[in-house]
Amino acid sequence: MNICIFCGSSQGHDPVYRQAAAAAARSLAESGATVVFGGGRVGLMGAVADAALAAGGQVVGVMPRSLVAREIAHRGLSQLHVVETMHERKTTMSNLADAFLALPGGAGTLEEIFEQWTWGQLGIHGKPCAFLNVKGYFDPIRAMLDTMLGEGFLLPQFATMLTFSDDISLILAGFRAYLPPPSKWAAHTQVQP
Repeated sequence: MNICIFCGSSQGHDPVYRQAAAAAARSLAESGATVVFGGGRVGLMGAVADAALAAGGQVVGVMPRSLVAREIAHRGLSQLHVVETMHERKTTMSNLADAFLALPGGAGTLEEIFEQWTWGQLGIHGKPCAFLNVKGYFDPIRAMLDTMLGEGFLLPQFATMLTFSDDISLILAGFRAYLPPPSKWAAHTQVQP
């Protein structure tokens, strides 16, 4: 299984984020999963790559040429795909992945995981998405899902597409058992004028 990890290019202030990222990457590598990620050597991205490689795992990076030129590409990867644009990066990562995992990060991390979740809702792919919820980092997103449900902007079957856990083994088991719901426009929904 190829698991795409979205995470911060920073480490965050608390060392627990780096420790959790490294532990998750080690567990994935030990389970035989290949890690697909943004290709960086910095922040949580670097921690993920280093830990998975140290555990004997395969790590595939995808990075735009402009970032490689700034020397932030990890040089010890199993494979590095150099692409031209951020859009091409995300498409390549999506095509390589069987599942998507968000670790703590910033705007880019959220944008990437939400895009994959949206694509899943639309039936563009049938791949699972999850959040490694270190220190309750993603609790506000869980709360926002409840608001979206309550206000009628999200159907229950699409909220349950997302897994939130601080236990990577539970996330991996969920990935293996995942069955996608019918796509948004195939489902019986009421479209408002």
